[in-house]
Amino acid sequence: MTVLAAGDVSPGVLGFIVVALLGVALYLLIKSMNKQISKIQVPHAHEGDPDKKAD
Repeated sequence: MTVLAAGDVSPGVLGFIVVALLGVALYLLIKSMNKQISKIQVPHAHEGDPDKKAD
């Protein structure tokens, strides 16, 4: 066991848990974002403007 001097600070287990939880949250957010972006349908230039009506 390491004994720290009076002025030394160590992040310890709590610091590791916080960083690990942030990493998991970031992974889940990126995964969700990729799913939402894949649902977007981009119109192609050759399809024309969908707002214009054909006469």
